[in-house]
Amino acid sequence: MRDIAINLRARSEQRDLIDRAAGTLGKNRSDFMLEAACEKAQAVVLDRTFFALDDTAFARFTTLLNAPVEPNAALDRLLARRPLWEK
Repeated sequence: MRDIAINLRARSEQRDLIDRAAGTLGKNRSDFMLEAACEKAQAVVLDRTFFALDDTAFARFTTLLNAPVEPNAALDRLLARRPLWEK
């Protein structure tokens, strides 16, 4: 159950385009807009290349980066495979 309202203003042409796209997918405007906004938000968060860490978090992060890699048979098999574009 949704319990938070998100309000925004749009031009009628934008609303019509959104309604047309939502209808094409069998969705209502709210569902379509919420899904599209969440997909974009997730992409922005996942594509973030800069992040700030305090000294303690940075030390832990660099320790993890510098730790030796544990053996992983599945990863070894994957990396040993010849890529499809080279076949």
